[in-house]
Amino acid sequence: MTVARVTELSATSPNSFDDAVEKGISRATETLRNVKSAWVKDSNVDVENGKISTYRVNLAVTFVLDD
Repeated sequence: MTVARVTELSATSPNSFDDAVEKGISRATETLRNVKSAWVKDSNVDVENGKISTYRVNLAVTFVLDD
């Protein structure tokens, strides 16, 4: 029987939402084993002086627990 767990994390990038997702997944896989998927639950930006300064994504990362 396979059992999975979902954990939430937030990742940021000064470049794009895609880059923030990549950074979040990359960091998650440094700590978590058996990462299988991620869901972008929310995305938003920080604005400074009328321009986007930071892209932020909140991810729900699914990983399979060891037997």
